[in-house]
Formats: sequence, structure tokens, C-alpha cells
Amino acid sequence: MPSVEELYRNYGILADATEQVGQHKEAYQVILDGVKGGTKEKRLAAQFIPKFFKHFPELADSAINAQLDLCEDEDVSIRRQAIKELPQFATGENLPRVADILTQLLQTDDSAEFNLVNNALLSIFKMDAKGTLGGLFSQILQGEDIVRERAIKFLSTKLKTLPDEVLTKEVEELILTESKKVLEDVTGEEFVLFMKILSGLKSLQTVSGRQQLVELVAEQADLEQTFNPSDPDCVDRLLQCTRQAVPLFSKNVHSTRFVTYFCEQVLPNLSSLTTPVEGLDIQLEVLKLLAEMSSFCGDMEKLETNLRKLFDKLLEYMPLPPEEAENGENAGNEEPKLQFSYVECLLYSFHQLGRKLPDFLTAKLNAEKLKDFKIRLQYFARGLQVYIRQLRLALQGKTGEALKTEENKIKVVALKITNNINVLIKDLFHIPPSYKSTVTLSWKPVQKVEIGQKRANEDTTSGSPPKKSPAGPKRDARQIYNPPSGKYSSNLGNFNYEQRGAFRGSRGGRGWGARGNRSRGRLY
Repeated sequence: MPSVEELYRNYGILADATEQVGQHKEAYQVILDGVKGGTKEKRLAAQFIPKFFKHFPELADSAINAQLDLCEDEDVSIRRQAIKELPQFATGENLPRVADILTQLLQTDDSAEFNLVNNALLSIFKMDAKGTLGGLFSQILQGEDIVRERAIKFLSTKLKTLPDEVLTKEVEELILTESKKVLEDVTGEEFVLFMKILSGLKSLQTVSGRQQLVELVAEQADLEQTFNPSDPDCVDRLLQCTRQAVPLFSKNVHSTRFVTYFCEQVLPNLSSLTTPVEGLDIQLEVLKLLAEMSSFCGDMEKLETNLRKLFDKLLEYMPLPPEEAENGENAGNEEPKLQFSYVECLLYSFHQLGRKLPDFLTAKLNAEKLKDFKIRLQYFARGLQVYIRQLRLALQGKTGEALKTEENKIKVVALKITNNINVLIKDLFHIPPSYKSTVTLSWKPVQKVEIGQKRANEDTTSGSPPKKSPAGPKRDARQIYNPPSGKYSSNLGNFNYEQRGAFRGSRGGRGWGARGNRSRGRLY
């Protein structure tokens, strides 16, 4: 094996040869043999091998393998030097191989090495994006699980940092094509990351692009299959997919397919839903997603049937007034519990879909059913007014820091919920029922409205202290509003809220498919 002096001497031969460097194959071979030496020889080889690599195509495989040996050396400084120089080998047909190698090196636990690998990948990405993607997706599809995981995270965090001249339309089409292959077998967490990757692509920002993403999510959600409420994985898959679809919906990209599935398959099984996530109110989570989607529902084939299912579910949460004894007191021992959070979601969804069939309550229901509904609305509205007054009184005069306490934050949310329900109930009490009012769901940031909508929204937000709107809804900050039992309870301390735990990312690595641990050795 060559000494330090021999390495320098042969380096000099190659450096002095200028345009005739390719004629000194023996000198380059001596430098390749430097990887078999000691620490000093290896450090020199790590620098010298890539410098002259392009001049010896016939020794390309030997040179790359020699550099890879250094990337796996026990000495961390040698490994780092070897990794840093890897992009110099990314020429022509060698680039996909180098990308594949660098992707495998993402599994390192050394933070400095990991950063070097990331930088090297970004470097060759700018040389040839398609070739680099070939190496990355090769490992995502076939590599070890740790490599797959880190390669996906690399794409989800680094793609958005690349300039437009790198992420061309053709490159984005390749990302979409390869992503579809991966999505045939993913875990829930991986699916979320790929949706983040794809929804960030410029070519998918159009209406047709968003529609394509919705169809991709619908395919993942398995909307053609019968829903199994007792299977936690089935429930989890639907929720994960729906959460990814919701931001994609708009007046031009409709949620009809998802809303139909929720009405036909999920609502009838609402009380049977199971979830592996501790502390999650799965029923409320489903109802909130349905409410968010209902605003963007297009023409529905079985609108009357599905509206009736939604109406029937709403009735379950809108109790009749308790019967009164002859002395005017309640015959029962306790008042029905008014579940405002559930009713907000169901009433909002009914209000949105009801616009498409405005005569549902008057023409599609018999007189007794309509009378029963009005009684329930009236009873709910009476209890609602009491709670609204209590909440406004509790928040009166409070500003700034006083509103930032947990207790007052909860009361602000509760006031939004109750005001929303109040506005919607007023609409339904019109003769005939009206569907014109606009409210902002309590967990969503308040949107700017047109002048014509001002009055409706004043009902929604009156009594709610001004607060800065967040950039977007934070689902893990949602809270469940359970008002005190009884129609006229004045004890605000009885308000019971349960903080919902974060759902996203809680799968613990369990997959939707049967991804096994494809443990493999070095593939360089």
C-alpha cells in the first residue's frame, strides 16, 4: 500500500500532466490503493480520488467503490471528508448511483455526517434532478426502513427549498409518478408526508391539479369499500385521508364523494367508532371533518336520502324538553345534556346541504316531524341563550393578558360555538326555513366577509373579545364543549372541557399495508 510520500508524488504526476492526465492510469491506481493505508493515507485518498475521477472512466467503478470504503471508515473525520467529496462522482450515468449511495448514507446517526449527506444530495439535485430522484425513490421503494423514512423526510423538507429552474414541470411529473408507486404501500405517517410533498408542487396548484390530489386521497381512503366502524385501522385511515383532503376542497374542487361517504357509511355508525388514540373524541372529530367538507359539496345523487340521515343524526343531539309534572316542576330527575360542540357541527352541515334542497323541512317531512323539530330547536335555543349570557358576563371587560388564561380561552371558544348555533337556529325558524346566514366554524380562523354578510357574522362574533387570528386551524388545540347539565345552571365552574390529544402522527409506525422490514446489506 502506498505511503503518504507516494501519494503526494503520484498526485504531482497527475496535477502536472494537465491535458494528458488520462495517460497516467498507474498513478491514479496508486491513489486508489491509498484507501488501504493508515489514517493519513486515507484522508489524502479521500481528497485525491474525486479530483481526478473524471479523467479515468475505465476506473470509474473502482474509484467509486474506493470512495465508498472511506465513507464507511471507523474514523469519523475520514467518513466526513469522503462524503463531502461524493458529489464530484455524480457525472453522467454515475449520478443515479451516487444519489442512491447518498440516500443510504442518510441512516447515519452522526449529526455532522447527516448534514453533509443532505448538502451533498441537494448539490447533485441541482446538477440533475431526475437522476437524483431516481436514486432517492429507488431506496424509498426498496431500501431499509430507516433509509426509506429519512429519504421521505428529505423530500418533504428539502424540495420546497429548491429553485424553480430545478423543479421543472417534467421533474414534478416524475415526483408525482414515483410517489403514486410508493403510495400503493405506505404507513399513515408516510402518507401525510407524501401529501405534503405533492401539495407543494407548483404544477398541482391548479384546479385540475387539486382535483388530481383529491382523487389520489380518495383512492387511499378506500371510499369504494364498506366502512367498518369497529376496525381502528379502518377508522384511522379514513380520518387521516380526510384531513389531507379538506385543505384541497374549494368551490371548484368538490368534496361530494367524501361527504356522501360520511353520510351513507359513517354517520349511521357514529356511536360504534373505535380509535387507538387515547383521549380522542372520535365522534366529534368525524363531525368536525364533515362540517368542514359540507361547504364544498357539489351536486349529490342521493341528496334527499343523505340529508335525511344527517337530519336524523342531528335530532339525536337535540333533545325534547323534559316533561313537566302537574305542579310545573320537571317530572324527571335531571335535564337533558346539551352537547353544543356536536350540535354546531351537525347543524352547520345540515344548513350547508339544506341549501341544495331548501324545501326539505317543509315538503319532505310530514307535519308532525316538522313540529317535533321546531320544539327541539326552541328548547335548545332557550338553554343556549342562558349560556351565552353567562359567557358574555364572564368575559365582560377582559382584554389582553386576561383573555390568555386557559379558563378564558375556553370561554371564548364556547362563546363562538354557542353564537354559531344561535345564528343557524334563527335561520331554521324562518317561515319557510332560510339558509342564508354565514358563520365561521368555532375552530377555524375568522374569514373576512363581504358587506352583505356582515350582519350574519355580527351574531356569530358578538361578545367575543378581539383576538389575533392564527395562520390556520390547529386541530390538536381543539376543545370539546360540554355545558353544565340543566337548563338554567348559573355555575360557570361546571363547564367541562376535555383537551383532545393530537391525532396526527400517533400511529406509532403501524402501516395501512403490509410493509415488512426489508433489511438489506450495502447496495452501493
